[in-house]
Amino acid sequence: MRILVAFDGSKVSRQAAELALAHAKAFHGDVLLVFSIVGGPEVPRREFEDAERALQQQEIRFKSDGIACESILSVRGMEAGEDIVQLAEERKADEIILGIQRKSKVGKLLFGSTAQYVILRAPCPVVTVQ
Repeated sequence: MRILVAFDGSKVSRQAAELALAHAKAFHGDVLLVFSIVGGPEVPRREFEDAERALQQQEIRFKSDGIACESILSVRGMEAGEDIVQLAEERKADEIILGIQRKSKVGKLLFGSTAQYVILRAPCPVVTVQ
């Protein structure tokens, strides 16, 4: 079983990573940690470094528990939801786990929702964590 975790270093994404660890142990799976950054050369170098550091810490956590883990810092110019769905298709993920934060209905309308995009378009089951 291949589990893709949408990770951005936030509290809810760390909770999603913990759930992925439990699922990987239970189903003898491997984990793909994905940190998607919108942009390209205009993104400050510090943001890349922070993302890489957060991914490395999580990858070490998985590997110390005997779970095969690969981390990807993805900067392909897509919105995070599109990027996650495309990576799930490319890497043949069996499950996507992502953290969600509560937003008002107006907030979702104005800003869109990565989670909503992933849930509606994912090629596999999606598990959300609050």
